[in-house]
This record gives sequence, C-alpha cells and structure tokens, in this order.
Amino acid sequence: MALSTEFTDLFGVRHPIALAPMGGSAGGALAAAVSRGGGLGMLGAADGDREWLDRELPIVASGTDQPWGVGFLTWAIDVGAVERALEYGPRAVMFSFGDPSPFVAPVRQAGAVLIVQVTDLEEARQAVDLGADVIVAQGTEAGGHGARRGRSTLPFVPVVVDLAAPTPVLAAGGIADGRGVAAALALGASGALIGTRFQATVEALVDPAISKAIVEGRGQDTERSSVLDIVRGSRWQSKYTARTLGHPHLDRWRGREAELAGDPQASRDYQDDVARGVIPPLPVWAGEAVDLITDLPSAADLVTTLAAQAEQALARAGRR
Repeated sequence: MALSTEFTDLFGVRHPIALAPMGGSAGGALAAAVSRGGGLGMLGAADGDREWLDRELPIVASGTDQPWGVGFLTWAIDVGAVERALEYGPRAVMFSFGDPSPFVAPVRQAGAVLIVQVTDLEEARQAVDLGADVIVAQGTEAGGHGARRGRSTLPFVPVVVDLAAPTPVLAAGGIADGRGVAAALALGASGALIGTRFQATVEALVDPAISKAIVEGRGQDTERSSVLDIVRGSRWQSKYTARTLGHPHLDRWRGREAELAGDPQASRDYQDDVARGVIPPLPVWAGEAVDLITDLPSAADLVTTLAAQAEQALARAGRR
C-alpha cells in the first residue's frame, strides 16, 4: 500500500519522508537523491554561506526533477541568503531555531511552502500564528541541536499535532528506520523528518570517519550538551544544546561550562587538536536511534527501504 498523507499530497511525493536539512552534510547530492527516491530532499544551508550555496544549489536543482527544499538556521542568516536560494526554485524553505518572521515574505512571494521546526510549545504556537504550511516537531532524541529543556518525541508530537491542526506536522528525533516512520504516523504526524540516518549514506557530505562513527555508534554513547559549542566558539543560543557522540573535550569539560566559557586557552587547545588530527573538525552529531544504523546505502534506496519498512510495521500493527 502507498502511505498517502497530507504531506505527500502537499508536495506530490511518494513517501512521507523528508531529509533533515543538516548544516553542511545535507548537500546537493544528498538532497537530490532523497527526492529521486520519493521523499523530500532538503538542502542544509545552515548560516547561508554564499560560497556553499553557490556550489550546492545547482547540484540539487539539476540532480532531480522532483520537489526539493532548503533549510536554514534562523538565528544565523540574513534575508539575502533566503533570496539566493529561492532563485533556484525550491518547493519548500524550512527555518529552525529562532524567529522566522523576517524571512517569511520572500518565501511567500516565491510561492514556496513554509516549513518551521519547533522544539517546544511556545515555538509551536508561534509557528501556527505565523501561518506555517508545515510544522516539524523535534524531540530531544534528535542528533545535533535542539531544545535544552525540550520533550521526547513520543509525547511531544501528538501535542503539536493537536495544537497545529489542520496544519500537517512532521515528527523528528530518534527516527532511523521504517518503524519510526510508522510510529510518527500513528502519533498523528503526516510524516517524518530524518537526519542521522541520512548522514550514513554515500551522498552525505561527511568525512568517512564520521560515517564510520555513526555506523559503529550506540544510543547510550550520545549526549546532549553545550560544551562543544562553547569550546568551538559557536554562537548558538544557550536555549539550544547539541546531541553528539562522545568527544574528548566533552569529557574534559562536562559540568564546567561556566569555567570553560571564561578560558580562552580551551578554545586554542581545541583548535590545536583539530589541526593535529586528534579530533575531527566537527563533532559527530548523532541521535539516540544511532544503534539502528548499520550500513551506508544510497539515499534514494534508503527512502524506498524506510517506506517499505513503515508499511510492513503498520500492517503488522493492524493484524495485532
């Protein structure tokens, strides 16, 4: 059976699966492959770096004739980055972490779908008031950044679904196989936004060492913290922390964030370790469902597999 939802109807895609626009790693090749596989590929434009956009936007635009989108870190961009992306005709633009209202007008003028990711109920109400076409409800199991005091996906998604109705909601956080997609649908979501699982694909813009770490990682090895943002000199708001796999500098500074913030030598030590190859250039962003990731398929094949697994899971649940 085909899993038809408000999300698939809105975009005209085959499967209720979207690629999380992971900053940097969700490049044009990955987004295009997800769209070719029947999901919605989302380019991870992060802070809207023009050089990165100029390189990756043509890749996704020429790599698929299916709908695709682009996602931004709301707190880190200017309107020029959004306008640049819209020149390539994305079907959707997604904003995460911050107030997207300054960027809505160009999205509306371009006729693109407005997607807003939320991490708590206050953000969810703001997204509804803003008139978001799709809302992503992100639980704390997600890899990468999310709310410091957020809620788990299982209880958070249905609350947002009820609050946002009839606006379609995508579930995010801790979803790495078709059973997770099926669970999202059972919670009332119209689909799933998936990140960590797509980092472990042949098209992802990640160092092979990161792919290997994800395949070998375990959920109990992930941790949500602000330490690695502080030591890297990142400008992330304190409201948001990041879930990563274990890291030497996390071990060194865990529970000493205030001291870390006031120690300039810590940042120099971190950069020295990066330069010497002791640690990777970026932390390994990974969600709690990383245990379920055991291979490195093509993203298009992965979309098909996830959809088939979801159908099987729902069929089994129906028989029970």
